[in-house]
Amino acid sequence: MTVRPHLRPSPGSIPTSPGVYRFRDEHGRVIYVGKAKNLRARLSNYFQDFAALHPRTQTMVSTAADVDWTVVGTEVEALQLEYSWIKEYDPRFNVKYRDDKSYPYLAVTMGEEYPRVQVMRGAKRKGVRYFGPYGHAWAIRETVDLLLRVFPVRTCSAGVFRSARNSGRPCLLGYIGKCAAPCTGRIGTEDHRELAEDFCSFMAGDTGRFIRALEGSMREAALEQEYERAARIRDDLEALRTALEKQSVVLSDSTDCDVIAFAEDPLEAAVQVFYVRGGRIRGRRGWVVDKVEDVGTGGLVERFLAQAYGGGDAGGADGPSGAGVPREVLVSAEPADRDAVTAWLAELRGARVDLRVPQRGDKKTLLETVGKNAEQALARHKTQRAGDLTTRSRALQEVQEALDLAEAPLRIECYDISNLMGEHVVASMVVFEDGLARKREYRRFSIRGTAKGDREQHDVASMYEVIHRRFSRYLEEGRKSGELATMGEEGPGGGAPPEGEGAAPGKFAYPPNLVVVDGGRPQAEAARRALDDLGIDDVAVCGLAKRLEEVWLPGEEDPVILPRAGEGLYLLQRVRDEAHRFAVSYHRKKRSAALTGSALDDVPGLGPARRNALLKHFGSVKRLKAAGPDEIAQVPGVGRATAEAVHAHLTGGQERNDGG
Repeated sequence: MTVRPHLRPSPGSIPTSPGVYRFRDEHGRVIYVGKAKNLRARLSNYFQDFAALHPRTQTMVSTAADVDWTVVGTEVEALQLEYSWIKEYDPRFNVKYRDDKSYPYLAVTMGEEYPRVQVMRGAKRKGVRYFGPYGHAWAIRETVDLLLRVFPVRTCSAGVFRSARNSGRPCLLGYIGKCAAPCTGRIGTEDHRELAEDFCSFMAGDTGRFIRALEGSMREAALEQEYERAARIRDDLEALRTALEKQSVVLSDSTDCDVIAFAEDPLEAAVQVFYVRGGRIRGRRGWVVDKVEDVGTGGLVERFLAQAYGGGDAGGADGPSGAGVPREVLVSAEPADRDAVTAWLAELRGARVDLRVPQRGDKKTLLETVGKNAEQALARHKTQRAGDLTTRSRALQEVQEALDLAEAPLRIECYDISNLMGEHVVASMVVFEDGLARKREYRRFSIRGTAKGDREQHDVASMYEVIHRRFSRYLEEGRKSGELATMGEEGPGGGAPPEGEGAAPGKFAYPPNLVVVDGGRPQAEAARRALDDLGIDDVAVCGLAKRLEEVWLPGEEDPVILPRAGEGLYLLQRVRDEAHRFAVSYHRKKRSAALTGSALDDVPGLGPARRNALLKHFGSVKRLKAAGPDEIAQVPGVGRATAEAVHAHLTGGQERNDGG
């Protein structure tokens, strides 16, 4: 696959100015929009060695039939134009954030003659003040119910309002004092609007002046011995304080900021935003995104800020409190072009915006909390996606078609090798049936053989060993004609049995449809060679390389590239990541045991107290090994017989090692 000749611009025709470029397909549709400080330098990257491009970029370039560009004056103008074109053309290869749910807002319709307080979802409307978003609509209703004691703003629909105006009788809220009843003329238009403005001010964080005013009125009523009025004001104060308690206090009262954090894997990312106004978390919201373009965390942040504050699908331009861009935006990673993004945000706000990654203090702690929420949101999204039957069926079908299998791989086994500098080498085997993990059939292996050379050679030799051992057991158990095999050994040749997560023995008799190995072409060919040596030719093999998410088949020169947003690659990635997790956990367990163990553990009659005394006296096992029995016996609590036993054990072990 090569870049189309007519797509490559002629040498020197691309300017070196800032600008925005568009790739179009053969039908003239815009498939990708990008910006650059230097158009010539940026576009040249697409027309160099095609094989060196990221697979996602390869797909985009091979799909494109034409490219054009527009020169602008500054990087900020490039950012603005890029966002406008993404919003206009909706290119298939640009990252687009999907709201992970429809979040409700508390809205005040200031554009109406008599402003109304209500719950709203969906697109923002002109002339409406928004607060939130909230996690649940009932949370808004609880807050409104408390605040209507002090700010009795209209909450009824247009139809109810007209009926009350025609009848001259207010609704129930008007009778119980939770509506000023402008429908019946109890309050004038301007006075009701002022009441709505006060409601908005309180929700926007200006709470102190209202509480102080009520406290003053309560004291005044008490001095005048109007105790019933004082009691009503006291209840109003309690309602305001309760409403405030429902919004977490995290920072100083003067803090207005949005806190944005990402969690991501090679295929997807989740973002969570906490809206802090007046030092309180006024709302939160989340999105998920498929990584359809080659972009890092900084690029994700930049694109999210453009969509969130530019008025796109990722958020409203009004923000959580109708104030637009806040004074401060805290992010988990700096955007790819921080200066241009900061200047653009300042232009939107009309004042300076502090865009940064907090390094210490309460803001850093809050960002970590938002990050944990993003991780949970991504895990929840992946779980929901993996649990859907239709999605799993589509994933298995995509894997079958991509690997040219005779049938869908209903049983997939994945293997991974874990070691540290060639020490404590272990392997894992995880099993997925019908797209779901079967943890009872997971296995762990301690690698016996050692390979000379670099890490890749270690991994290849280890992969051959574990595949050979696993399928040797499969053949052995198959020959027993249905008898339950005992697990007294891990495989032919003896050794410890493999360990599983609560697994029962004797499960090696079930062959997989597909073996997936964590690695590239060398690991896949090692697995295929092990199966061929055992005479097994009805099990398919592939390798999944983590760096570029390429699928390698044994004997093939080029990898198979599955669609980045497809369910097939998503399934293979989940299988691979689970095998990696299982292998790493076993490796850490073995390494921890080795670090805490000692050559003295197996000396007969030597308990922990005398073992610690010996190590404390000599400083190390090496020095203890060099000492004679007489010197060892001088340690308090260690007798002559024990000293000779220790010396014989250590030197005898050395002799065995030298003779091996």
